[in-house]
Amino acid sequence: MTANRTSAAPPPPYRIGRVRTVARVLAIVSCVPYVGLKAAWMAGSRVGIPDGSPLLDGGALLVVGNGVTVLMDACVVVLALLLTRPWGLRVPAWLLVVPMWVASGLLLPVMTAYPLQMAVRLLGGSGGGTGGGGDPFLDPWVFGVVYGGFIVQGVALGTLFVLYATERWGHLWQGRLRDLPGTPPSPVLRVTAVAAALVALAPGLAHLFWAAGWTSGLNEGLVAERTSDFHVIEAVNALFVAVAVAGALLLAFRRGGRLPLRVPLVLVWAGSAQVACWGSWLSLAALVGAGDVADRPTTAMVLIYAVQMLVGTLIALPVAHLLAERAAAPETSGTRA
Repeated sequence: MTANRTSAAPPPPYRIGRVRTVARVLAIVSCVPYVGLKAAWMAGSRVGIPDGSPLLDGGALLVVGNGVTVLMDACVVVLALLLTRPWGLRVPAWLLVVPMWVASGLLLPVMTAYPLQMAVRLLGGSGGGTGGGGDPFLDPWVFGVVYGGFIVQGVALGTLFVLYATERWGHLWQGRLRDLPGTPPSPVLRVTAVAAALVALAPGLAHLFWAAGWTSGLNEGLVAERTSDFHVIEAVNALFVAVAVAGALLLAFRRGGRLPLRVPLVLVWAGSAQVACWGSWLSLAALVGAGDVADRPTTAMVLIYAVQMLVGTLIALPVAHLLAERAAAPETSGTRA
């Protein structure tokens, strides 16, 4: 009787530590400014929206868009809880990895481009909060509040995910590139990496040329209203294309054998997420189509965004399959998945 009672003793309390507790609080609290502004706009408020802004003519479509983005930001709260609660350890891998990959793709451009834009402005660059055609889009303080919140979200969620992933899947990226064994997916990974690198030339060069000042393929609004902010964003877009391709080629051909395996995996994660998800976001904005004709994306811009989605997906899927193969390998099957 005593033995049965002892074996049925409850498990010790689940503890997450101070770092995760702080990161979880920051991730949740940082959603408040963005969600608050969106909720106010959906309720009819014009806080932060100046006279003449294209947002004032958005109508029902803008309300729906605001509602969707509020739900997207609410997902940050769900992810923060999932990454810090015991039930989060039982969630299927894909149900966590896919939302985190999407969140990375949408937050990384803000986390990298916005601080660079502020630095360039301090050095004499020209910023701008216009919608592309000259009318003010939002009051300047809105960008600081919203993008500042996004940066905090990215840092907090990234910290939580790294700690979680290291605990649950850390064995998958131990060692160096030269230790990665040849597997059946290896030839597929090589072919896919080369194909992605070739296709990536189109968006990579387009963003690079636009960052350097070329105007071919841009709409009239962007050509007329380009600022230093625009050039920084385009440079960041080109950089992430290069990062994604570099990571994929390193994994496919195992060059730099002494390089830790986690380095190309991080490059693939960050690069493919930004290229695919940011391309998807821009494609969605192009399909919605708002504002004057001069401000709508050109055919060339729409094609570049579509190719970005293809490149990011081409790079992410085979690498995900490679990690799944490693997780299922006999030498790792005894480790928690």
